[in-house]
Amino acid sequence: MSKIKITELISTLSKLGSQLQNPDEELNQLIQTEHRYNPWFTPENVERAIKTIGQSLNEADLSTWLNQYDLTKNTLPKKIGLILAGNIPLVGFHDVLCVLVTGNIALIKASSQDARLVKTVLNKLIAIDHNFSGYFSFVERLTDFDAVIATGSNNTSRYFDYYFGKVPHIIRKNRNGIAVLTGDENADELYLLGHDIFDYFGLGCRNVSKLLIPRDYNIATFFEAIEPHKEVVNHNKYHNNYGYNKSIYLVGSEQHLDNGFLLLKENDAVASPLGVVFYNYYDNLTDVEQLLAAQNENIQCVVTKASIKVQNQVVSFGQSQQPKLWDYADGVDTMEFLVELGQKA
Repeated sequence: MSKIKITELISTLSKLGSQLQNPDEELNQLIQTEHRYNPWFTPENVERAIKTIGQSLNEADLSTWLNQYDLTKNTLPKKIGLILAGNIPLVGFHDVLCVLVTGNIALIKASSQDARLVKTVLNKLIAIDHNFSGYFSFVERLTDFDAVIATGSNNTSRYFDYYFGKVPHIIRKNRNGIAVLTGDENADELYLLGHDIFDYFGLGCRNVSKLLIPRDYNIATFFEAIEPHKEVVNHNKYHNNYGYNKSIYLVGSEQHLDNGFLLLKENDAVASPLGVVFYNYYDNLTDVEQLLAAQNENIQCVVTKASIKVQNQVVSFGQSQQPKLWDYADGVDTMEFLVELGQKA
């Protein structure tokens, strides 16, 4: 794979992108049936994930992405152990893609929640270009690897550090999205913010779990704009989480706001329970910048149109779950890590 030219990679991956944007019978079957294995993987969410990846694999973005790196530097393919998360459909595919395009070999420990989707997409890649065959395998346990990329919770990250700390690694912990509102947002922008909150039921590390709002902000404006997303509460597992947290707040007499499908609670934490979004008030944007800096390691992206200086990736409303190929998780350049690894004996 290291001998494949950038132009050939772009052509192959853009063909895969086209197939994912226009799912065939096999993909449509998965879209309709994945919820049987994981109730969170509704047809709408699986289709959204497949098509989002498909849209990212376009010639222009692939060219911008791949031409940043010298892929000829990989003289000896390394075996990269991948521990994929399964919180949302195909969430680990980008890691697999990075390993393959850098000419390395992916040893994939897929989540049981997501394995069927990942395998199907990779089989379609092989059908387009058989050169990728032999450069990945699915394993139950990682052995004989040169490096590891692992994604999990704050708890599992300690386990990963213990077992994989002696080899080159990228180990990811919990992160979430934050939205900074100024009060100048229109109804359309706030509706799009609803997608940042509710897409994939809020289970993704890029989903917004916290709002920063001006002290005089009218919450009713936000609630009114996200009303079209109310169908989310009809999903049994989401409804159970929303109802459980509502009960906890009521029994504990904890102050909160409720619109019938989302709870807002003032809390300093970034990560909120499912069905809840935490919020804090701010007095000026300097306060916002200081708060974001202090919580940098807990933030995946910041959704806002405010002019603020942040260390994290800033995205527009509605775009948190539509990352570009170069929007790396935790801000760690996976491709750079893999390219440099390929230069080592």
